[in-house]
Amino acid sequence: MLQEFILENKEYVKISHNRCKNYINNEQIYSNKILNEKELFNKIELNRELILSALPIMNKVYEFVKGSNFFLILTDKDGCILNVIGDEDILSEAFSFKMIPGAYMDEANIGTNAMGTCLIEKKPIQISGKEHFVEAYHRWTCSSSPIVDTEGHIIGTLDLTGYNEYVHLHTLGMVVAAAKAIENELSSNRFKMLLSNEKRNQELIQNSLMMGMIVTDLEGTIITANSHASNFFGYKQDEMLQMDAEKLIKDWSKIQNIVLEERKTYKDDVDVNSKNNLLQLNLSTYPITNYSGEITNIIILLNEVKKQRKQVDSLKGRQAIYTFDKIIGKDKNFLNILNFAKKVADSRSTILITGESGTGKELFAQSIHNYSKKANEPFVALNCGAIPRDLIESELFGYDEGAFTGAKLKGNPGKFEVADGGTIFLDEIGEMPIDLQNRLLRVIEEGTVSRIGSTNERVVNVRVIAATNKDLKVEVEKGAFRKDLFYRLNVLPFHLPSLRERKSDIKFLIDYFMDKISKKLNKKSIFIPDESMEKLIQYDWPGNVRELENYIELIVNTESVIDINGISKGENYTLINDKVKVKYQHFHSLKELEEEYILKVLESNYNNISQTAQILGIGRNTLYRKLKEFNIVVS
Repeated sequence: MLQEFILENKEYVKISHNRCKNYINNEQIYSNKILNEKELFNKIELNRELILSALPIMNKVYEFVKGSNFFLILTDKDGCILNVIGDEDILSEAFSFKMIPGAYMDEANIGTNAMGTCLIEKKPIQISGKEHFVEAYHRWTCSSSPIVDTEGHIIGTLDLTGYNEYVHLHTLGMVVAAAKAIENELSSNRFKMLLSNEKRNQELIQNSLMMGMIVTDLEGTIITANSHASNFFGYKQDEMLQMDAEKLIKDWSKIQNIVLEERKTYKDDVDVNSKNNLLQLNLSTYPITNYSGEITNIIILLNEVKKQRKQVDSLKGRQAIYTFDKIIGKDKNFLNILNFAKKVADSRSTILITGESGTGKELFAQSIHNYSKKANEPFVALNCGAIPRDLIESELFGYDEGAFTGAKLKGNPGKFEVADGGTIFLDEIGEMPIDLQNRLLRVIEEGTVSRIGSTNERVVNVRVIAATNKDLKVEVEKGAFRKDLFYRLNVLPFHLPSLRERKSDIKFLIDYFMDKISKKLNKKSIFIPDESMEKLIQYDWPGNVRELENYIELIVNTESVIDINGISKGENYTLINDKVKVKYQHFHSLKELEEEYILKVLESNYNNISQTAQILGIGRNTLYRKLKEFNIVVS
């Protein structure tokens, strides 16, 4: 099989070389076609979905070959390079040949190579040494595979290139598998989009009704609530799910009995308990039956009784869920920080939150927003380190109609426009490309934003909260962060202490998480002996509060206390409870157990990010960071 493949591959090369003699000179070094900056931006935006889907797969492949002088290239269907990652030495050589984003690797522009030739042959191919048409590439072996969409059309290629002596035929198999993973990711994203659109359509239909609508099961548990019902009761729609109708509607048991026992509709003015006060609404109920005539659900329709209508505070637009009462701690210095945050919550000045990973920077930012007068306005978060450099500008500032090929007909607003009137939270601000920092500074100083491709300035009233685990003063000295932006962000600085700096809070946090997690998992609380508690208090907790919470969830699940020092070193450890001691022989680190648990929760929720984050008790951005950290690809 190997010999047949090599012979077949050389036949490709012979045919390809005959083609290339008509195109280029084999002594040339650079591609005949390299896009300028504006053209590249248009190309990147046109292939945004492909780039974002391929990035985690490319990172995973690179981690596998890292240090072996390899680099990966993603191209579009025309052979234009969209992204390049790899080892520094071989990348420097590739960049000297201008193998950079925007360069075309098709045969017509650079001769026989794996990317260009596989686009023509429409199948995976490996080109090695002198099989390349141009002599500059003779030191390399390229392995490339097409990437196809759900309809079988080629939309790009994935290539892995290294020096000849480090590459073998199996390298191509790895590239083919990676390309297939990208195709699966694209297909999954498309399916999720269709499901999301279907869900959105159903919600639009429900919300278009000029009345409140609730659907319950036979026990009265709410399974659906539209926006009008949410406004009546003063809860968010997702907060109403799983609530008991009896808590909201007085005499519900009587109404329920009429519907279920007498199989009748019910219409009357009833008293209801909103979040803030007592209301009277006109209520109608209707039974839903299956094909056998059995009642399966109850529909509740609600209308205002105008003469007695009282205003319910709407929570529309609030996207921040954390408040200061969810921030746990008794440490004096930590409480001083919380009190200061409450005092400045209504200030219009920018805030810079610093602290190690896991100290709760986003939780802190959301709490400031919810404590301010902007609490009912949008809270929009953007992780500056999780978005590719070429996409972050359009994410922040939006783009106008016709700004580039493939742009939406009416353009697209950026995060600043979406956050107008509220708060924008820029996490990992230290990762923001320095050429975009000037635009951010202008938005902060002038209160206006201009979309890409537009000359119009839009006025925005946005409170900026930024966060980083980097020392921005050091970044300024290195030239990686603008000094003027640093001082503009650092108006109200907050440094969140690490857990090892507030050891007096550790026992308090352990008790809090033990109660919270055991109730959430419907498991018993675990007794921690004094000796083990002392070890937990003395442990440094490099992952801070997040690591502590994960540890408590681990011992609640295993129903035994686990030696934290053993976990941190990846050694064998002892499970301890008040009755037995069990010595295990093969164990993983806490980080590995965390990764395994995240994977289990993801799988049980069919890779739904929102539901998984909710179950884990962390924010979506935090979950995305963990997925990136563990190289977990969500398909």
